[in-house]
Amino acid sequence: MAMTINWFEIPVSDPIRAAEFYGTVMGEPLGEMDGPDGPMKTFRNDEGAIGALIKAEENNPPSAVGVLIYLGCEDIEQALIRAVEAGGTIHQPRTPIGPIGFIGSFLDPDGNRIALHTPA
Repeated sequence: MAMTINWFEIPVSDPIRAAEFYGTVMGEPLGEMDGPDGPMKTFRNDEGAIGALIKAEENNPPSAVGVLIYLGCEDIEQALIRAVEAGGTIHQPRTPIGPIGFIGSFLDPDGNRIALHTPA
């Protein structure tokens, strides 16, 4: 079996506010699906939900360190501008990474570090 990313979760203090933030940054609203504790705001691709915002808990707080998730986007500079306008901060501006494309990252209002990638 090939290794794939099956699911990711981003801990946030307020999932509804965070869904608005991420929808603004990515330029499209997050999806919604039923979860074990009620509706979940989800990140989607062509195949369906691939990750969600979850309510942060003491044993799973927001963090700017640790695993780094890269979200694909068409225009990193515009996504970073929208992140700042929505209450986030730029962590790394759009940076070329050779033939692989470009990356950049931001801190969301809860302090999670999230990266963006655009192919060359």
